[in-house]
Amino acid sequence: MQLYKNQDIKIYNSLSGKKEPFQTITDGYVGMYVCGPTVYSHVHLGNVRTFMSFDMVFRYLKHLGYKVRYVRNITDAGHLENDADEGEDKITKKARLEEIEPMEVVQRYTVDFHNILNTFNFLPPSIEPTATGHIIEQIELIKTIIDNGFGYEVNGSVYFDVHKYNETNNYGILSKRKLEDLIHNTRELDGQSDKKNPQDFALWKKAEPQHIMRWPSPWSDGFPGWHLECTAMSTKYLGNHFDIHGGGMDLKFPHHECEIAQNQAAKGQSPVNYWMHANMLELNGQRMSKSTGNIINPTELLTGHNDKMSKAYSPSVIRFFMMQAGYRSVLDLTDAGLQSSEKGFNRLLEAIKELDTLSPSKIATLDIESWKQKCYDAMNDDFNTPILIAHLFDAVKFINQIKDGSQSLTTTDLESFKTTINTFVFEVLGLTNVTEAASETNTLAGAVNLLIKLRQEARANKNFALSDQIRDELLEAGIQLKDSRDGTSFSVN
Repeated sequence: MQLYKNQDIKIYNSLSGKKEPFQTITDGYVGMYVCGPTVYSHVHLGNVRTFMSFDMVFRYLKHLGYKVRYVRNITDAGHLENDADEGEDKITKKARLEEIEPMEVVQRYTVDFHNILNTFNFLPPSIEPTATGHIIEQIELIKTIIDNGFGYEVNGSVYFDVHKYNETNNYGILSKRKLEDLIHNTRELDGQSDKKNPQDFALWKKAEPQHIMRWPSPWSDGFPGWHLECTAMSTKYLGNHFDIHGGGMDLKFPHHECEIAQNQAAKGQSPVNYWMHANMLELNGQRMSKSTGNIINPTELLTGHNDKMSKAYSPSVIRFFMMQAGYRSVLDLTDAGLQSSEKGFNRLLEAIKELDTLSPSKIATLDIESWKQKCYDAMNDDFNTPILIAHLFDAVKFINQIKDGSQSLTTTDLESFKTTINTFVFEVLGLTNVTEAASETNTLAGAVNLLIKLRQEARANKNFALSDQIRDELLEAGIQLKDSRDGTSFSVN
């Protein structure tokens, strides 16, 4: 059903800094690429919010009848932090700490990533390519960039020549930064690297002897730069020019800026029509940070086993909370906010249940078609989920009015009303009925907390064999205990 032909969508384009009418390159088809996780640790709750935003976009476009090819990558080839020239990559660093192979790290946290997203009712992407599965494509892309005069090799590493590129292009077109300002703000260090200029970024890095993850290339045994994989994979599966590229606001510079430069240098054109960026998630009014302890992971939020919230919250309540803010807005995660969302979500579900008990009338007093279009208008306005939710609560009022007899609907309008509410609540927003899921979550938390208590008693009685047995058997079941000065917490792997 091609509903999109009757809807006028506008998307805020980070490239132009304004909302623009959405026109696909090919009628009825959408190509969308979203930067996925680097799988070296449990997925961050802020990342969950970003991926949730694009899951919502994916759902709405599919609902409108578009054939959407949604590509979201997995970064499993460790790159140096922030694409630096020195240091150890995150995956190798975790492998050394845990004394396992880097691909064991990748496997463990890829599974964790999928489990968390499944818990929050994400639709799987159409394609989920990995960086290690596309080394050949990345090498070929580097060759083209070098042949076109925008890359150079030094001592086995290859760099992108930002200054040469900027002579005929605009490095900073997305982030609105000027190369002159970047040069002025760069601190010169003697022997900093082999790069011609500090602003140049790595396309390929020669691996140091201790670097575990490495591949052969025409320049050295090494590994690709951070920015390269997304250019290689997005263009392989979506073409040199596609509709939407999404990611977190923190990726706008340098990652997405470098993607544009790479594509322009290799293909001679900008890769994307609409750049979309989801904003940050804060915790209790402050930036989430491991160093300050102001952080909470998804499992801790779901189980309630944390010192930031008063209770556990179900996946759909958390999802509903996140959908109550626009994807471009900074969102502050608080206990009070989650409690309010839980009450609102329960009201919405109760009203939907009431729909099945309502009787139609031969005379309609409510204009359902007008309300229905308002729901579409909200989503057409840059996927404005807060306004959509406001209209859904208008529907809650309608349901109560129909129930007390002050309003009425014909059989046809009542069916349309039911279909529309269910479509936007469950299909577009991706919410689910949480009663059973919440019960399972609370049961798991209760059982594990009981075992933690028994383990603490065993340790107090110096029964270390029993203490270790509880820890090891929980680990085999996918539940990891973490001891600290503040007590013992757990996470589900």
